[in-house]
This record gives sequence, structure tokens and C-alpha cells, in this order.
Amino acid sequence: MTRTVIESKTKTVIIGFDEPFCVIGERINPTGRKKLAAELEAGDFSTVERDALEQAACGAMVLDVNSGAVFTNKMADDPRYADNNFVEPPLMRELILRIQAITDTPLCIDSSVPGALEQGLIACEGRPLLNSVTGEEERMELVLPLVKKYNVPVVAISNDDTGISEDPDVRFAVAKKIVERAADFGIPAHDIVVDPLVMPVGAMGSAGQQVFALVRRLRDELGVNTTCGASNISFGLPNRHGINAAFLPMAIGAGMTSAIMNPVRSVEMEAIRAANFLMNHDANGGEWIRLAKILEAVKEGATFAEASAAANAAASGRRGGRRSRG
Repeated sequence: MTRTVIESKTKTVIIGFDEPFCVIGERINPTGRKKLAAELEAGDFSTVERDALEQAACGAMVLDVNSGAVFTNKMADDPRYADNNFVEPPLMRELILRIQAITDTPLCIDSSVPGALEQGLIACEGRPLLNSVTGEEERMELVLPLVKKYNVPVVAISNDDTGISEDPDVRFAVAKKIVERAADFGIPAHDIVVDPLVMPVGAMGSAGQQVFALVRRLRDELGVNTTCGASNISFGLPNRHGINAAFLPMAIGAGMTSAIMNPVRSVEMEAIRAANFLMNHDANGGEWIRLAKILEAVKEGATFAEASAAANAAASGRRGGRRSRG
């Protein structure tokens, strides 16, 4: 059975067909978040630290760390700051070090800049997930040697030099090409997590059906784990969280094993916990019952993040008490 192992210094997360669905928290990403990008430019990491703790409390098993910030205010004094190849490597290192200082949740290093990927790999304790490689020849030649050198798993995105195809057969062929090229570098299929690329259902009515079929095919023919940007399915539509919450259990039923998403949204996390229970990936419904208690606290006025953090603290205290009595 395919098992993709991701580790921090003290925790291990396994992505697999017989494992609970792996939630990869997406919030640490300045792309499209002008306020966060401005904070990072000013050397303020308070939002990053808060997002890391909240996502971990709400159920993120892995934290995606994206360093894609352009430092616009510094460009007048130093034009190098307009170049992500200059900005991202030191920023990625700082992000990793600060996040590791406050949480032992395993990390996913996310950048389009190979130098930033390597700085993240150097700074990371344990075995992070690398995000990402595509089917573009230049990208594979840059990223796959890093995957081999540092012995880490990698997200493989199903687009290549021709762009993103609307044809699912083409996207499968790109994924297969990456898996085969990775094998040439000595990288096993269980260390590749394929993103088959979810299209917006508002623009393509068959987008959901396409990805479910692709996930099954990737599992059955290539034996690889899968992931996606879960919110892509609802892009441009009203009540996006309702669509996401319907999409995720259907994707899980089709064999998807992880997603990059916002775990602070309780409706999506409720859908995932229910799917885990129904797939027999939640022994005796323990996580479902725990979530139900958290949602009761939310009904009484707490935010999902606050209620989740309180439940985690209470559980930690009980474990600590049992150890001290032992």
C-alpha cells in the first residue's frame, strides 16, 4: 500500500489510501494577501505565527509554507527586491525557522523558486513535503535533483510546457511522465503526491466528475497519492464553502488522500471528519465525537479556532495528568 511519509522533528504524518485524509493548511501564503505581504516586508511574522497555530489547532496535519512575496516598498531603494529569486530564499528560511519554533506540525515547502525550496529544505527539521514539480522539462531538471538529494516527497502538478489541459487524459499523461522521470532519479512513486488539477465547476460543469475519475486512475494505474487545491472547485461561485464541503467527501470516496485547504473553516472540516468516519479511517468515531464537542462550543459563541485550541489544551492536560500519576 502506498504510504507517503512526512515528518517534523517529533511528529510523523502518513498520506495513504488506508489513512485518514491529510489536511494541508494553506493559510501561510502571501499571494493575494496584501496585508500579509506588507507585514513580511516589514519583518512582522505575527500573522504567520497566528495562522500556523490556528491551523494546527483546527486539524491541519501539515502546514504549507509559501514564500511568494514581492517586497514592493523596498524596490525604490534596491531593485533586487522586485526579483523573487532574491526575495524568496531568505524569506523561506525565516518562515520555516519561526514556524518550527512554535509548532511541531510537519511542513510543506511551497515555492516556484528552486533556491527558496532548497533554503526551506536546509532549514526544515524532519522530512517535509516539497511543493512542487510540474511536467515542464526545465522544472523537472531543477526540482527532482533536490527531491533526491534531501530524500523528501514531492507534489507533482499535472501541467507541462503546453500549460494546463482541460482534457483529463492529457493531465494523466503529464502525471505519468513525472512519475517515470522521478524513477530515473531513483525517486519512488510513493514519494510523489500528484495534483491532478481541479478546474472550477462554475466554468466547467464536468470538473468534479473529471477529477474523481482522474484520482481513481492515478490510484489504480500509477499507485500514487493525490492532493489538490480544494477551493479551486468553487472559484467564482457563491456559498463556496458549501460546494467545498460537498466536494471533499466525494473526492475522498474516489480515493483522494490529501488536500491543500483552509482548516479554519469548520464546515469543510466537519465534512472531512464525517468522510473519515464513513471510510473507516476514524477508529470508533473518536475524532468525530471530539469534533462534535468543539462544534458545541462554537454554538455557544467561540470561534472554531478558539474552541479547537481549548479542546487540544484540555486533552493535553489530561494526558499530562495521566503521565504524572504514572
